[in-house]
This record gives sequence, structure tokens and C-alpha cells, in this order.
Amino acid sequence: MQNHIEGIVATDFFTVPTVSLGVLFVFIVLEHQRRKVLHFGVTEHPTARWVAQQIAEAFAERDAPRYLVRDHDASYGDEFRRRIQSLGIQEVITAARSPWQNAFAERLIGSIRRECLDHVVVLNERHLRRLLRSYFSYYHRSRTHLALAKDAPESRAVLSQGTIISIPQVGGLPRRYERRVA
Repeated sequence: MQNHIEGIVATDFFTVPTVSLGVLFVFIVLEHQRRKVLHFGVTEHPTARWVAQQIAEAFAERDAPRYLVRDHDASYGDEFRRRIQSLGIQEVITAARSPWQNAFAERLIGSIRRECLDHVVVLNERHLRRLLRSYFSYYHRSRTHLALAKDAPESRAVLSQGTIISIPQVGGLPRRYERRVA
């Protein structure tokens, strides 16, 4: 897998309950190499057409990957498969009930839940989109990953001198710590 990591993306869905007892579905596209969330979409009713459109949007302004790892979700229908083939992407479908085969996406979903969604009540689709945009900004620029040598998906400079300050992010739940030169 290490030999092909730059050409692998993973997709997955997760559900989010709302204050009105509705359920929203979130679709994510995650790049394996730098753990970047390339795209996400939110809907009440995921269809194969909607998922195919999400893939088209994810790769509209970037090169399509060589491989796409996904599970057996019913939302990946014929239209999705045709869209993947038209982009020249080879599907890698995980075995049924084997989330460990899509570990990067599953880990990201767990992080989103633990670090963000477990601390708020989602009001509606618009609110969830705003929360996720804020979280992904934090995730890409500030959140460190052991697999990236304690760097963030978007590499950043690290200062070794100065006063350490705390910067609240995603509404104050997680914090980023920086050194500021006096």
C-alpha cells in the first residue's frame, strides 16, 4: 500500500442526528497520503445520482486518483460506478462488515464525532455544513497526525522560541497552540 499511497482515496458515509429527530448523511472523500478531506457532502437522502455528483465535484479541479476504497453501501449504485469508470478510477470494495479495511476513513469519522459532533446538537443541514467546514479547517491546518510525523495535513512551520498561546478553534472545543515571538 505504501507504494501506491499517493494514488488512493477513501470514501464513506456517516449519519448525524438533528434536534428535530431527523438524520443527515455525510459523505466524505479522504486522500490517504496527507489525510486531507478532499470533499464532503451532506444530504437527507443519499442516492446513487447524488453520490456520483459528489465524486464529480471532488475531482472537478484536481487529478482523479488511481484507486478509490469504499464499502458495500447501497448508495453506491450504477450511476456512481459509471462516474468512477469515466474518471479512470479503479474501485477497491472492502469486504462486508470489515470497517478495518477502510481504516483511514473510519478513523476520520471517529475523530469528527469525538472532537466535534459529540459536543454539539446539530440543528439542520446548514448548521452541520458550517460545523464540518470549521472542523475541517482545524483538521487540515492545526490537528497533528502521528503518521505525518506530528504534522498537520497542510504542512506548517514550527517555531522553537517565543511565548506559547492558546487559540480556540471550532467554536472553542479544540485548541491550537502556537509560539508567538515577543
